[in-house]
Amino acid sequence: MDLPSSLAWLIDEAAASPGPERFLAELGRRLLADGLALSGGALTLSVPHPIIARRTWLWRAETGAVIEALGFAAAPQSDAGREWLAGLGPVWEERIGASRDGAMLGWAGVGRGTGADEFPPDEAARLQEIARFAAAPLAALAAREALAALLEAYLGRRSAARVQSGALARGTGETIRAALLCADLRDFTALSQVTEPQAMISALDAYFDRVAGAVHAFGGEVLKFIGDGVLAIFPVTAASGNEAGADREACEAALRAVAACRAGMVHLDQMRRAQGLAPLPFGAALHFGEILWGNIGAADRLDFTAIGPAVNLVSRLEGLCKPLGHSVLISGAVAANTEAALTRLGEHTLRGIAEPCAVFTLAED
Repeated sequence: MDLPSSLAWLIDEAAASPGPERFLAELGRRLLADGLALSGGALTLSVPHPIIARRTWLWRAETGAVIEALGFAAAPQSDAGREWLAGLGPVWEERIGASRDGAMLGWAGVGRGTGADEFPPDEAARLQEIARFAAAPLAALAAREALAALLEAYLGRRSAARVQSGALARGTGETIRAALLCADLRDFTALSQVTEPQAMISALDAYFDRVAGAVHAFGGEVLKFIGDGVLAIFPVTAASGNEAGADREACEAALRAVAACRAGMVHLDQMRRAQGLAPLPFGAALHFGEILWGNIGAADRLDFTAIGPAVNLVSRLEGLCKPLGHSVLISGAVAANTEAALTRLGEHTLRGIAEPCAVFTLAED
């Protein structure tokens, strides 16, 4: 059967598109080649994510460029795709599949003068046929995007990408260099005994927002929420030819993140005091070293996490925050990779660590 290029592509290749943006751009390009006069296109998918409800990709025929618009769960629902298309010309739009959460695919035609606010019947019929053939590949794309969103929400972006790439075997992983951040609330057990469970959850969420927000803002990734504790990493990403500079970048990012975290917690405590609530004192520690990053666990229940002496040290170092009276402690390994102003607190023995650790704190702490 001699099919138009766009239909043949939808049947044979579209499901393997790397992502929705590439799907939309390629389909739009083929529709132009098939003779449809289009000025733009839009594709919207629902996303199972705690913050993002919808993702919309917008394609402009003139340049071939695709940009993305996000619809957030807490915001009023908007139709970003249709609104954008309406600024380009007459709009044709249809939801793909029977579900209310199905993909929305739309196209803008080339303006034909005053009063031309819809596609001609023959072009609308062709777009209807395209939508029918697009249902199967879009279902596959939507499923992949949903899986990616769920994995990122629970594992973090880098770990999710590793798992999606097929790194699933127990015991597999890689040794990487990274700056590590370990944070923990003070007297959490006592506070939880005198606080209603829902209020305690709200307090933990506010605390985690400050820590994780700071980590992500400076390129790090949260690996674990363990009770009231957080473990995050700032991996070294540059090529091995510039290892010293790459190590410094990771440590500087971790230092900026912990400073932002500390400022966020100060603001949170001010808000809590204004509401008559107790503050949330916390401690955080930074260290730099090699970690094993990969799959660990039981045969049928795995965890993608980090282990190694560096993880043990940063955890033990965080435990010194309360005895030393500082909210942030920094190891000598991080201090050696930064020019930031730090205050030396001497060398301290850490439980389970053979060698004493040189300990520093932020100059303003």
